Amino acid sequence: MRIRVLGCSGAIAQGCRTTSFLIDDDVLIDAGTGVGDLTLDEMARVGDVLLTHSHLDHVAALPLMLDAVAARRMAQGLGPIRVHALPETIAALKAHVFNGVIWPDFSAIPRADAPLIVFVALQVGQRLFLAGKQIEALPAVHTVPAVGYAVSAGAGHWVFSGDTERNPAFWARINELAVSHLVIETAFSDREQAIAQRSLHLAPATLAQELAQIAIGCQYPIYITHTKPAETGLIVDEIRRFDGAPRHDIRWLSTGDVFEV
Repeated sequence: MRIRVLGCSGAIAQGCRTTSFLIDDDVLIDAGTGVGDLTLDEMARVGDVLLTHSHLDHVAALPLMLDAVAARRMAQGLGPIRVHALPETIAALKAHVFNGVIWPDFSAIPRADAPLIVFVALQVGQRLFLAGKQIEALPAVHTVPAVGYAVSAGAGHWVFSGDTERNPAFWARINELAVSHLVIETAFSDREQAIAQRSLHLAPATLAQELAQIAIGCQYPIYITHTKPAETGLIVDEIRRFDGAPRHDIRWLSTGDVFEV
């Protein structure tokens, strides 16, 4: 299994793309602005999109991608793209994006019985089997209903926290898994701890509390994602200070990184 980082920033700036990961060549986890770096052929091969939640930085490219590949997918008879998400996320997309005002309703175009996308509701804890991959929806704690994901092709699990604050249920579950890589958000610096708590994101101090919940004996690389571009340097310094030993194998995710699991 191959995971390609299309975007991992908490906002946009030159060289910064928001959250999206391409699994092999046919599954997207989140559809942030990083999707725009795919070629038309690459976008057309995506058959399933799994969303963590409804916030714009995680869904911004979805309507644009659908428009970009619509004619190609129809001509090739590829069928609709399946968008998997919590029911609340699907409801938000239907009400606020695919509503005929912000963007056309591709779940009824070109026809209601032959749409370009279908929405597939999922629940926390549900396991999906897509194109040879097992994908489990993990609990997340955010300002809107949200999930993370654990993805496996039969060996180790690549785990993505999604947007979350402190989350005991997440650790209880991943401590039961054979984790090969953990990608975890740290959106704000400690000097913005109050904003982090209000928006239900992690900062270095709360990240340290979270990493303390990793089961004894579990060792795997931990990749920091979703940093705000203006704060990334400070966040890196603050994480290095609390993990100065180092106790964990902490790394920084970059657009273009590739994981092989």
